[in-house]
Amino acid sequence: MATMSSSSGSLNRWIKAALVVAAAGLSGCIVVTPEECRTANWYDMGEHDGNWYGVRPRIDLLAYQCEAQGVKAPESAEKDYMVGWVDGYREWTKRVHASDCCGP
Repeated sequence: MATMSSSSGSLNRWIKAALVVAAAGLSGCIVVTPEECRTANWYDMGEHDGNWYGVRPRIDLLAYQCEAQGVKAPESAEKDYMVGWVDGYREWTKRVHASDCCGP
């Protein structure tokens, strides 16, 4: 029975370790560098996000990450990003649902 308990404890540690690694990997997916903040094409970033499995806009998160690294996003960033996101989301919707969700 001691072997069973030891084996079970080891399995639990592996499961916990795998969950920690998965959570760390997921949280690191959205990091932008200071250089990316300075040179970003905000329209392209929005279009990619909208077209990439139809993810929700993340302009607030991107702008926050830039500011946390000492780089302020330009005033036009939000508008440019959202125009790109709508275009990308429209393409995603056409591809996935075979319809035009957002008009012309």
